[in-house]
Amino acid sequence: MSAPALRARVRAHLRRGWVSIAVFVVMGAILEGLHAVKLPLYLDVGHETRRLMWTLAHAHGTLFGLLHIAYAATMAALGAPLPAQAGRALGLAGVLLPLGFFLGGLQTFGGDPGLGIVLAPVGALAAIFAAVRVALALRGADEAGPARPHPRR
Repeated sequence: MSAPALRARVRAHLRRGWVSIAVFVVMGAILEGLHAVKLPLYLDVGHETRRLMWTLAHAHGTLFGLLHIAYAATMAALGAPLPAQAGRALGLAGVLLPLGFFLGGLQTFGGDPGLGIVLAPVGALAAIFAAVRVALALRGADEAGPARPHPRR
């Protein structure tokens, strides 16, 4: 992969990471606002599942923003691309996990989340795939020797 193409991939994952962090930090601020105004839809005793699901959506969305940044930083440190399948799986996980938790909290059934929660395990599998794929690629990089130094710009 050419240096400009690698830089483009690094920038794309950095952008995804920072956008995700921005979106989910705003979501966290909104959740804090719901708590501050004591909104019954969010705070009443019967809505613990909603609170949990939306908190998990916020936390996982922020986490996946950080993981995109780590993915980009790893490629930049190696001076080489990581498997594209891992990047796509990371992107999929970063959407499905938080979305599954959020949708699962929209309509709850007693103590159970709504149907949207089915997206969360699919996202978790994508995250596991991405992590294993990157770990295997790094193991291969270790066996091939140190990465070639790349000029700083």
